[in-house]
Amino acid sequence: MKTRQFDLIVFDWDGTLFDSTGLIVQCIQAACADIGAVVPSNEAAAYVIGLGLHDALKHAAPGLAEDDYPALGQRYRHHYMARQDELVLFPGTLDMLHALKARNHHLAVATGKNRRGLDDALAQVELRGLFDSTRTADETASKPHPMMLLELMAQLGCPPGRTLMIGDTTHDLLLARNAGTARVGVSYGAHGHDSFAPFEPLFVAHSTRELHDWLLQNG
Repeated sequence: MKTRQFDLIVFDWDGTLFDSTGLIVQCIQAACADIGAVVPSNEAAAYVIGLGLHDALKHAAPGLAEDDYPALGQRYRHHYMARQDELVLFPGTLDMLHALKARNHHLAVATGKNRRGLDDALAQVELRGLFDSTRTADETASKPHPMMLLELMAQLGCPPGRTLMIGDTTHDLLLARNAGTARVGVSYGAHGHDSFAPFEPLFVAHSTRELHDWLLQNG
């Protein structure tokens, strides 16, 4: 096993740790249908995952009047809350996180979810105590602005050169590039891995097992 390269490893949530891409797409589409907006394609709805909710909905339903976005957000939350119990961690995620904790990495989350949504997810018994800090889109700037990572690095005392960001979207990789940190992509979430190359990820994992193995060898 190589010497540890990164002190802080930051994970995106939806589509990276949580198998939620399909549900989010369906909830965006259902919310648009509820208020009579044009329903986005699966690809268009998946593209906005990782952004803060307001930014995501503006991209997914660009033709709406500004005053209609709160209602769209309310319908999205209605559908998501009704089905959130369907969501699970990707297989192998807990083993990976525990292995990284055993190597004394700081672990953090940078997500487009809001604080309430992330806290509800983190309340699961098996996740308690695994993350040293988290940032959500409603308490700081949304991706790809670097503020989430900058705040996490400042709080945990880790410079950009010792920080790694992992995510399933180009928003995550651009966030990392904007913050000056290394980045790794995962191909099993919202964005196709063929879109990752311009952001120069160190690695693209095609499963949690691949990510786990790479992190233990290179993290």
